[in-house]
Amino acid sequence: MITVREQLHAWKRVIFALFLRELQSKFNDKFGLSWAFVEPFVFVFVLSFARSFVSGGDVHSIPLFVFMMIGLMGLQSFLTGMGAVSNSIKKNKPLYAFRQVHPISAVLTSGLLEFTIKLGVLVLMALALFLLHQTFAIANPLLLITIYLSLWILTISVGMLFAIAASFVAEVDKVKAMLQRPLLFISCVFFSLQDIPEQYWHWFTWNPLVHAIELARYACFETYGNNGVSLNYLIGVTIVTLFFSLAAYHITWKRLLAR
Repeated sequence: MITVREQLHAWKRVIFALFLRELQSKFNDKFGLSWAFVEPFVFVFVLSFARSFVSGGDVHSIPLFVFMMIGLMGLQSFLTGMGAVSNSIKKNKPLYAFRQVHPISAVLTSGLLEFTIKLGVLVLMALALFLLHQTFAIANPLLLITIYLSLWILTISVGMLFAIAASFVAEVDKVKAMLQRPLLFISCVFFSLQDIPEQYWHWFTWNPLVHAIELARYACFETYGNNGVSLNYLIGVTIVTLFFSLAAYHITWKRLLAR
């Protein structure tokens, strides 16, 4: 009989091997791993520079670069993570010939790789803020960590739902691409929820990304405020989405291996 401990140890080795494989295939060009850190930094810097012509230096007591960094990193973490996870099951299909490799292993590996990359990008962003003399003390580090972990669980859960659906209906990828496009404009990346009249908030607050981004800004600067957003809503949506993604995987994983 194989014990649970032995199964977990074998699963850990599978995920580590898949992690190295993903890392090598993702950064096999001349830029290598450095491009994963340079691209988001340049993206945030350019858009922050463009936004400065509209609103000046601060946005509701937050320095503009920090305001844009939190919004863009939150959105990029969700989009790149969801994209990687949603393609992971199909991408690693040849490896399912080995009985130790299951689709859930590919999902977790892709999510872990993107999570690690984004943590490295955040470290570089913090270093850039220090060099730009825009250092600040995070008002509520525990809240910020809770938000970021909730966002990543939500990202992996949504990505797994799309991955399962795309395994049966290929056109789901087109629907996913269509749904991703408006997120840049409805997730409070370029603007604050406080800039919108309160009677229109309900058009935006259904989106959990709005709660994650606005609460992350509040966790860094208490003076920013947290009107209209709720940590309970973000965690509730995350738990419900995680439940449905695991339930869908439990029902379909054998058919995923056969497709």
